[in-house]
Amino acid sequence: MRYLSFKRPDGTPTFGRLAGDRVFDLGTPGEASWLRDAIAGGALGALTDGQAYALDSVDLLPVIPNPGKILCIGLNYASHIAEMGRENKGYPAVFTRWADTLVAHGAPLIRPRDGHEFDYEGELAVIIGKGGRHIPQAEALDRIAGYAVFHDASLRDWQRHNSQFTPGKNFPGTGGFGPALVTPDEIDDLGVQRVQTRLNDALMQDQPVSDLIHDVPALIAYCSSFTELRPGDVIATGTPGGVGLGRTPTVFMKAGDRVEVSIGVIGTLTNTVIDEA
Repeated sequence: MRYLSFKRPDGTPTFGRLAGDRVFDLGTPGEASWLRDAIAGGALGALTDGQAYALDSVDLLPVIPNPGKILCIGLNYASHIAEMGRENKGYPAVFTRWADTLVAHGAPLIRPRDGHEFDYEGELAVIIGKGGRHIPQAEALDRIAGYAVFHDASLRDWQRHNSQFTPGKNFPGTGGFGPALVTPDEIDDLGVQRVQTRLNDALMQDQPVSDLIHDVPALIAYCSSFTELRPGDVIATGTPGGVGLGRTPTVFMKAGDRVEVSIGVIGTLTNTVIDEA
């Protein structure tokens, strides 16, 4: 199944089931409804279809508009470690992104006026279905509600202000997330799905999920050891090699650019770039 978050014609946020080019509203009529809450309720697949909308008639929201946590993993492909001149420390590099930085499929990414090195980073996102602490790797896949496409765009000059990631990852409107949550039963083999990023149709990143240094079960186990994962929390699993900073000459996003991040059957996230007003 595929689920997405959107606004009804009256502007009320809700969520629905995507079937072809139609979206069936699964929220409570007349009220704001959230996909995160439905996941926590544990009966998402049993909800009754409500009003149907044409997909191209609704305003999409980020897949989970209000996650309690967004945990991002850095340096999780060997190719990216090499191009950044870093080393594999043996443990995941974890930083946080805030929910108010997210934009939906089709919405613009905003290049901040405070910096110039606005870089693309296509990633696989994991959405937690059943949370907990100290989740064993053997149980981790059973805790997943679904997968989505994530664009963890980065302001590289801000990342180099000091030895941290947070400011360069949290400017408003810099994190693409969508278009839909895809449940695990829709994916025969996660490892063969390729993370591909295209900038103005040029293929810039292309690696299979199987190349992750720390795979999805390992990330869930590690993250749940230091924080309680909750339904609707998001883990962005890291970007492959090919980022703009690692190229000679460097390539950074600018206003008017079109960026597509595709991950096999999970879908394609498309955003254009605009300058901050």
